[in-house]
Amino acid sequence: MGGVVLLVLVLLAVGAFIVVRRRGRQAAAERAVAELQPVKKMAFEDVTALGVELQDLDLELAGRDLDQGANADYQRALDAYEAAKTAADAITLPQQVQDVTKILDDGRYAAACVRARVAGEPLPQRRPACFFDPRHGLSVEDVPFAPVGGAEREVPACALDAERVRAGAEPDARQVMVGTQRVPYWQGGRAYQPYAAGYFGGFGPLDWIFMGFMFEGLGGGLGELAAGMGEGMGDVFGGIGDMAGGIGDGIGDGIGDVFDGFDF
Repeated sequence: MGGVVLLVLVLLAVGAFIVVRRRGRQAAAERAVAELQPVKKMAFEDVTALGVELQDLDLELAGRDLDQGANADYQRALDAYEAAKTAADAITLPQQVQDVTKILDDGRYAAACVRARVAGEPLPQRRPACFFDPRHGLSVEDVPFAPVGGAEREVPACALDAERVRAGAEPDARQVMVGTQRVPYWQGGRAYQPYAAGYFGGFGPLDWIFMGFMFEGLGGGLGELAAGMGEGMGDVFGGIGDMAGGIGDGIGDGIGDVFDGFDF
């Protein structure tokens, strides 16, 4: 009997491991797909925004003779747009969004250089994009900002958002969906970190600033995530229970057959 019990325990342990691993892989794959879609959509929207900006720039430059420097910067902006489109089409993981946003940031700076050259102004300082929505273009200054329930930090802002913050108004923040709520993208969860890293990772502390904002805003998202994980674990252990019951029934029938063969 000891050997039979041991066999049952081994079968249960192996079966539980297989079920948990299979369910875990399936859940991870589904979660990765669900996380990727909204971030990829953001990247494509940003590529489109740069394309619109370059169309406007083309209209501004119509009839103007560009010098060598302006031509080079303009071509660099166009090349960045094409490279960003190619990189966006190739996205299969959230981490790859960083490549797209980094290229877009280079393209926007090149476009800003074209405008400065045409206007006879000094080239703009290489500053990060507007923190509240990188599609706003290069930031012009850093402003103190605290999200709801979070600590105040200095973040780069475009002229309009800097004015809003100084006036005590809400900045024009990029919104994303987390569950059933619309929240600023920096509170969207880990999947959005690569999006910000492409724009702000080259500016040292800004990447850490984003991480701080992200964790401060995860309350609602984590609640829904925990609920989903709870349901998933319930399915896993339910499956294990069913499997264990099936094994137990099979072992019981087998033991019954064995004892039926004895004449007491």
